[in-house]
Amino acid sequence: MSNLKGKSPTLVEPGKTKAMIFGASGVGKTFFTLTFPKPFYIDCESGADLRHYQERLKTAGGVYLGPEDGALDFATVIEQMQALATEKHGYKTLIIDSITKLYQTAIANEAERLGDKDAFGASKKPAIAWMRRLVNWTMKLDMNVWFVAHDAAEWGLDPKTGQRTEVGREPDVWPKIVFELDLTLYAIKRGPARIAIVRKSRLLGFPDAEQFDLNYDAFAERYGKNHIEAPTSPIVLATAAQVAEIKRLVEVVKVSEEEIQKVLTKGGAETWEELKTDHADKVIKWLSKKVSG
Repeated sequence: MSNLKGKSPTLVEPGKTKAMIFGASGVGKTFFTLTFPKPFYIDCESGADLRHYQERLKTAGGVYLGPEDGALDFATVIEQMQALATEKHGYKTLIIDSITKLYQTAIANEAERLGDKDAFGASKKPAIAWMRRLVNWTMKLDMNVWFVAHDAAEWGLDPKTGQRTEVGREPDVWPKIVFELDLTLYAIKRGPARIAIVRKSRLLGFPDAEQFDLNYDAFAERYGKNHIEAPTSPIVLATAAQVAEIKRLVEVVKVSEEEIQKVLTKGGAETWEELKTDHADKVIKWLSKKVSG
């Protein structure tokens, strides 16, 4: 009997958008994301409290959460994502604007707390841990998710001089988030036009370096409006009974921390409570088999 676990490939329909858009101030990043259906808009910079932004948000059937509501606190943002993932509601798009401000604020707060003890990037560690949790909940959410980021210099070596030089622009945020998402767009102004340039993509409709008008219709034509505008469905998290049983079994079989982390990572969770109920069932079966074996 073979131990090979490979499966035959199957055709999978695209889900909701999981993407980032970055660029300089004033190129239309916020306006673009606010044209997506039913937005739950987390405004980390108080940048969308002006009348024209609020009118666009209202037209799109959205709601607003600003700094005074906790938009600059990772714990609050993730709490809202958990609620959006598990409760029945009518929102279809989550926007975090800007993820740069949320990330940098967490770093600044930790640097202030550490004071003279801030060395070797210590102040970044909590912010990175929060970002990992943010990504986990992004993937659980049955919603379009847009991260809006500032841009920063991208550095590389000049092929002629061998000297370090600016070679382009990149998102000013935790670098690994780009690899977790399906799509990253760079927004620019070209005269009166707003243009999106594909910087990283896993999607057939968005080839690398492709350019298109930065508007909802142009994006939806490539992605599929039916996928973007589809109704959302809440997920069901592990029950208290399932979590209690997992914790009991872990104590019985003495599973290592490394094994526990692998199981949680596979389930896109940081804790047993964050597992989906079907994944919790699989964990219980796995642990029960260890006990009986």
